Amino acid sequence: MYMKERLQKLIAAAGLASRRQAEEWIEAGRVTVNGRRASLGERAAPHLDRIEVDGRPLPRRQKNVTVMLNKPAGYVTTRHDPQGRPVVGELVREISERLFPVGRLDLQTEGLLILTNDGALAQRLAHPRHHVEKTYLVKARGLLQSSELEQLARGVRLEDGMTAPARVEKVRHTGSNTWFELTIHEGRNRQVRRMCEALGHPVVKLRRLRYGALELGPLPIGRYRVLSARELALLQKI
Repeated sequence: MYMKERLQKLIAAAGLASRRQAEEWIEAGRVTVNGRRASLGERAAPHLDRIEVDGRPLPRRQKNVTVMLNKPAGYVTTRHDPQGRPVVGELVREISERLFPVGRLDLQTEGLLILTNDGALAQRLAHPRHHVEKTYLVKARGLLQSSELEQLARGVRLEDGMTAPARVEKVRHTGSNTWFELTIHEGRNRQVRRMCEALGHPVVKLRRLRYGALELGPLPIGRYRVLSARELALLQKI
């Protein structure tokens, strides 16, 4: 007997999209089951039902692949870009499975980015309730004073509210710039850049070093590697 599963889970398992994006596709009418428009929350079994996305049969379930990429600046964290800019998918094109990024790094931010076709894992990692810690190496313009670094740690008022407490470590000054590591657990858009700009110190360079228990380490910029079983286990615990 075949167990029926939610359509968004099946679409994610096939490597087409994250569960959240699959839900949007279902609501938009892009998914059909046995020739009729599917509804959100509907269950189906690939071996019993004809599931189609945009008129095309749902691909067979792929094996799960999760990689760590050292994203270069100048790449967009999407699969496709209407403006024709380079996308991170181009850097993992050797992998036959269709991977999508977990969260985003803005255009000029470098560093650790997770890509996967495991929709369940992506949804867990990206959900704000899990408070996944992310550590960034920041180069900010100007010499930040101790009081300003303490303010970053306590929280900075932005247009969408106060940021949560953070950790500031390994502070050093070079010329007219300040380098430091900042660890946050929120996922606001461009948060690190906005925090520094609020204090009058625009970010000159930004690189993500850690995501949860994962560390970027010596991985060259623009390269990726498949996560080990131990690293996947660490992510599953989040």
